[in-house]
Parts: sequence; structure tokens; C-alpha cells
Amino acid sequence: MAEFVEKYINPFTDYGFKKLFGEELNKDLLLDFLNELLKEEQGQIKELNYLKTENLGLTESDRKAIFDLYCENERGEKFIVELQKTKQNFFKDRTVYYSTFPIREQAKRADWNYELKAVYTIAILDFVFDADKNEPNKFRYDIKLKDTETNKVFYDKLTFIYLEMPKFKKTIDELETRFDKWLYVISNLNKLDRVPDSLREQIFEKVFETAEIAKFTQEQVLSYEDSLKYYRDLKNSLDTAREEGEMEGILKVARNMLSLGISMEMIIQATGLSEQEINHLQ
Repeated sequence: MAEFVEKYINPFTDYGFKKLFGEELNKDLLLDFLNELLKEEQGQIKELNYLKTENLGLTESDRKAIFDLYCENERGEKFIVELQKTKQNFFKDRTVYYSTFPIREQAKRADWNYELKAVYTIAILDFVFDADKNEPNKFRYDIKLKDTETNKVFYDKLTFIYLEMPKFKKTIDELETRFDKWLYVISNLNKLDRVPDSLREQIFEKVFETAEIAKFTQEQVLSYEDSLKYYRDLKNSLDTAREEGEMEGILKVARNMLSLGISMEMIIQATGLSEQEINHLQ
């Protein structure tokens, strides 16, 4: 049987994700996705501006944050969009930590009454949190600060949305909303060989056109193939790690990544280990 050759990029690769959602030319794709994701509370986002994805702490000793995507709408509200390919022990902690950067950068040096613009952190996950495995049909988690007794929202300007993509199992015939369509495209793009009839609308046709590997330059193809190899190797390594025993296997993965010259930030992101723990492996 012939090996399936992908016609479209895998959105879970770093290259694929940023090709679809992180380029100025394709900003309308991210805008449409966020509008579908947040329309219940946001209304219509009219404009998005990409911001620098590397944010530094207040002092040299502070850790920096490197976001996958970071943008701002016309109201000055901030959106961090993260793609997480593998399970990380403290990923929720990381998203909370990341949210502090767009909060702190709003501080004004002159007289300031502490009024803040809303911050949204959106995590597209290629795994399921252990705590959520007993909810196989719930793939979207919307988190806000709430009163534990009344369950009323105490503060509505800080929102975390986690999308556990392995739980999204709708077929093309079961898609009911445009948000369903977006999740289907993200989950299945690289498995398709044409645009399904039910996705033949302008925004999704642009997704498929942007993602078609045959239209890439040779340099783009090589960059994507490197990103795809990293994605597959990482998934295979961590799957093996869990079979061998969680921590022992993860340390082995970290050593392998170090030997390949992969950056400290990428190793931290992939394994959940601290920089100090990784340095002890060298």
C-alpha cells in the first residue's frame, strides 16, 4: 500500500501553525478563528495587530516569555495564542505566568487608576490533561476568576481557554457551527486531499490554499519538513518516555534534545523541566 503523502501542512507543527495564523498576509484567518471562538463575549473583533512574541521580565533575573502568537484588537485587549504539542507537567502554570506579561505592560508610569484591558490566553492542545480524561466529550474549557459559592464571575478581564483537540472527533457531516468547522480543519487539515464541499466558503478555501505544500518555495518546503520532523520525533520520544516511566523517560528525551542542539526554551516547553534540571543533565 502506497504511503499517504500529505497535500496540506500539519497545523500542529510550529511552521504550519505560524504559516496559517502568524503571518500578516493571513491575519484574516486568525481574526475569523478568534471571532468564532470568542463571539459569545467579545462580539465582533474588527482589527488585529501582531505584537512581538518575546517578552522580558522586569529585571535581568526574571524569566522571559516567548509566545507562539501575541496580538491586540482595536480595543487594546490582548490575545496570547499558544500551540502545545505534548503534555507538560506545569502547562497551566505556564499559561497563568504568560498572562502576567500583558497585564504588567499596561502599567502606566504617571498617575494611573489600575484600569486594565482584557487579556485572553488561548491554548490549542494536542493532548488531554489527565484530570479531564473522564470527560471525553468536553474539549473546550473556559476559565475565569469566579466566586466559589455563587459561581458568578468575579473578574471578567482575565480568560483562559483550553482546547483539547484529541477529544474533537466530529466527522465532516456532523459539523454544526463555523467554530466546529475551524476545529475540524485544525484537527484534520493534513489528512485531507481536497477541500470538503461543506467547507467551501471563502475563509476556509484560503486556509487550504495557504496550506498547500505544492505552492511552497523550496526553502519553505525544507523549513516545513524540518518542523514536521521535529514534531514527529517529539511525539514519538514522549510516547516512548511514558512507556518507560514518566520522569526517567522525560529526562532521556531532554538529553537527546540537548545533544541535537535544540534551544533551552524549546526543551523546557516540550518536557516541562526547569532550566536548572536541564542544566544538570549536561
